[in-house]
Amino acid sequence: MTTTDGLSTITIRSFLTPGDERTLADDVLDGLTRPFKELPPKHFYDTRGAQLFDAICELPEYYPTRTERSILVSRAAEIAQATRASEVVELGSGTAEKTRILLAALAAAGTLRRYIPVDVTESMVVRVADELTGLFDDLEVHGIVGDFERHLEHVPAPTDGPRVVAFLGGTIGNFTPGARRRFLRGIARLLRPGIDHLLLGTDLVKDPTVLEAAYNDRQGLTADFNRNVLRVLNRELHADFDPDAFEHVAFFDREHEWIEMRLRATSRQRVTIPGASDLVVDFAAREELRTEISAKFTHERLTADLDAAGLTLERTMTDDAGLFALSLSTPR
Repeated sequence: MTTTDGLSTITIRSFLTPGDERTLADDVLDGLTRPFKELPPKHFYDTRGAQLFDAICELPEYYPTRTERSILVSRAAEIAQATRASEVVELGSGTAEKTRILLAALAAAGTLRRYIPVDVTESMVVRVADELTGLFDDLEVHGIVGDFERHLEHVPAPTDGPRVVAFLGGTIGNFTPGARRRFLRGIARLLRPGIDHLLLGTDLVKDPTVLEAAYNDRQGLTADFNRNVLRVLNRELHADFDPDAFEHVAFFDREHEWIEMRLRATSRQRVTIPGASDLVVDFAAREELRTEISAKFTHERLTADLDAAGLTLERTMTDDAGLFALSLSTPR
């Protein structure tokens, strides 16, 4: 789909196929048949899950979103000056709420030409394209409807000017170390040495009480968000989970320096999942299902991960309390 309104052009390309509908079922068949059961966190985000996460971001305990936004507010002009980017590729763009700060800085610097959002929700990509072309004159939007883990090759070639690939929100922490480095290598292939940059958001290692409070809010929104993945399985795969029969568990693993979120069965249960090849899953009392890891970073870990992906860290920007970081890196 391509539309033109004045000097702004919107192109939306979807790379989701009927086979992609099997992703959830395949993940369930893989994750729930392991000795230690787990599911990838991307399945949290149906409509209700997205609404719950938006509410979590407003909680006093949950610092990452507002802290990352504050860094962008204070350093966007610096990023624009350092990169001189004419286009921004955003992986997992969502509403592009924080990215608009960077786009505005690039527009003020006179370099912004194109925005490339990558997201699995087509309606969200279309909405963001409409909103941003209304905000920024002459902006071209090339939307990619797809999974950023599987469809990076569909990101269009860069224009003549510099490119920034933005991966914000600390989402890189949801990958295990090996998968994280593989994914960063995939991002590096979108960048040209000496010209383009990766803008990466990373949550930092800090007092475990601060970390654990962020994932165990007093209102119970994170617990509801965690259990929502079971509601997704019930709706999409006709499973018969009782979400209320699972407790929310979140803790800081000091050895791996990451937060783990789990769901703990309060009693013995047998669950059937017709939409995943009629899978039958037994849970022992107090058995746990891992639903997310969220790795936290030190400067050394960030540098090592980027180096393993062929990227060189150029600058790191943090808030005054050292809670969160944005970094700029470029391929060697």
